[in-house]
Amino acid sequence: MSSEPLVVAEGLRKVHRSGPKEVLALRQVSFEAFPGELIAIRGRSGSGKTTLLNQIGGLDRPDAGRVLVAGHEVTALTENDLLALRRDVVGFVFQSFGLIPVLSAAENVGVPMRLARTPARERDERVRMLLSLVGLEQHVNQRPYELSGGQRQRVAIARALANRPRLLIADEPTGQLDSQTGRQIMQLLRALVRSEGVTALVATHDPNLITLADRVLELTDGTLHEPTLQRT
Repeated sequence: MSSEPLVVAEGLRKVHRSGPKEVLALRQVSFEAFPGELIAIRGRSGSGKTTLLNQIGGLDRPDAGRVLVAGHEVTALTENDLLALRRDVVGFVFQSFGLIPVLSAAENVGVPMRLARTPARERDERVRMLLSLVGLEQHVNQRPYELSGGQRQRVAIARALANRPRLLIADEPTGQLDSQTGRQIMQLLRALVRSEGVTALVATHDPNLITLADRVLELTDGTLHEPTLQRT
């Protein structure tokens, strides 16, 4: 791994407000993530995992602190620059898959490259390669409703990698899957981190998936720490 971090979070603080009520979602959260690392961010529901990932990926802004990704100060970017960051540098995988129902697996994977105006021949070659990489080369023409939950998440992962991101953010990517399929998806993410050379931040509350990560960060009521884990 490189000695220079790909992700730097410094003193992140975020308050969620609902009328007069305030909830401190992040409390002075700081950490670094290095190229080629798969980091699991664990914590119970409501602990701040999604809030933290949204700050890192530029989907939301903290109330205090800053985020750097690949040398870009995310927290200081304009909306147009944030769009470019999310298109070119960061890939997202969500619990709900987020696939377009009327498009085939191949077409879904190709969407980010169409938005980036990748030439058709290059786009088609990368789509085929990515679907093969996630084990779906026989399902290129199937639509999401024709695929299992695990297969749909594999399509979503392939789509997230379409524009060769340096950072992959996965928010509870196994949350809608059974435990065996969830472990297969986590193993796939680990393999892709190695083969594609990306950094991955994966939020999960599943203790069975933690051992597949290089490092674990734990969020408790918005406070981050790095526990010492026994690997099996």
